[in-house]
Amino acid sequence: MATTLASRATSTHLGDRPGAATPTRPRLYAIDGVRFLAAVAVMLYHYTARWSQVWGAEPGRVFPETGPVVIYAVLGPELFFVVSGFAILMTAWGRDVPYVVASRLARLYPPYWLAVVATSVLLLVIWPAGKDISVGEALVNLTMLQLFDVRHVDGVYWTLWVELRFYLIMVLLVAWGITRRRLLWLCGLWPVAAQVALELGWQPVSTALADSYAPFFAGGMLLYLMHRQGHAVVPWLLIVMNVGLAVRNTVPWQMTSVTTNTVFTPNPWVLGVLTAGCFAVVAVIALTRLQHLRAAWLMPLGALTYPLYLIHEFWGWWAIDILAPHANRWVVLAAACALAVGLAIGLHALEKRLSPRMRRGIESGLRRLRPATLRTSRSTVHS
Repeated sequence: MATTLASRATSTHLGDRPGAATPTRPRLYAIDGVRFLAAVAVMLYHYTARWSQVWGAEPGRVFPETGPVVIYAVLGPELFFVVSGFAILMTAWGRDVPYVVASRLARLYPPYWLAVVATSVLLLVIWPAGKDISVGEALVNLTMLQLFDVRHVDGVYWTLWVELRFYLIMVLLVAWGITRRRLLWLCGLWPVAAQVALELGWQPVSTALADSYAPFFAGGMLLYLMHRQGHAVVPWLLIVMNVGLAVRNTVPWQMTSVTTNTVFTPNPWVLGVLTAGCFAVVAVIALTRLQHLRAAWLMPLGALTYPLYLIHEFWGWWAIDILAPHANRWVVLAAACALAVGLAIGLHALEKRLSPRMRRGIESGLRRLRPATLRTSRSTVHS
């Protein structure tokens, strides 16, 4: 994230060599703010629009004033995916596989484990009426690989399986070596291949390629490429293609999802504009003067985004279930949000203790493993 166009151009050649050192670039504080606002919007959607029994009536009937607007927060995960494509490429550029694997796993798993344990205790011990889960399901959820019809303890975990598949694709790219040319080919062919697999019903292939979410990740990666190296025609054309694929897949799906899960019917044109807006928001932050915004106070909010997303749903619903019969709906909503934010702060505090140790352990282990693997392969060739 160079502070001037000149320094960005200077760093281009360094970054185009696999394994080259990544130049120091200032943080995009506006991204932190957008991520936190998206997480809050998702939380409000779950509390005031998405179907649940905790209010004693349909949430949309309890909050008829805000529901028609809040339903569009259902696109929060799509915005997260664009940001993820941008941020993970920024992390991976000029790095090697041990660093990228360690940094991603250490970032993803510790808050997730804490959230799974906390929500499982809530649903198994404190509030069994919230959702009927088993200890076995909770244990499988700790792996983040809820396959073979094992349910998510919390429905929001579905996005993490999508993220894991993107991380695998990124690790393969890092192992190959990140260059501008390879990145452009990947962001052009990968989403198209995923779309073809979806259209033809090739589920194993579409699953491996991150399904209909590939365009969001690819778009975020292309935006980082231009943030790093400047505007160019080909990346912009590929972004337009990925936006088109994203709108093509997202609008019909979210029309069905929102209509099924709320009492409202969204406007497909608004859904389409907001889907494209997920890319536009990141583009404005990364490619305009907003990239130079210095607002360090947004950084803690960005750090709370992931824990808040993981912990808010059932703990907030539990608070609403207890308080709704006894207090004003706005007071109850504020209390549920405060509880979720408080729990997120606690998760983040524990994460700061666990994640660095985990990252160092994984990275050092992978670095010890790699020379041993190379020695084995060389001895096999000589024999």
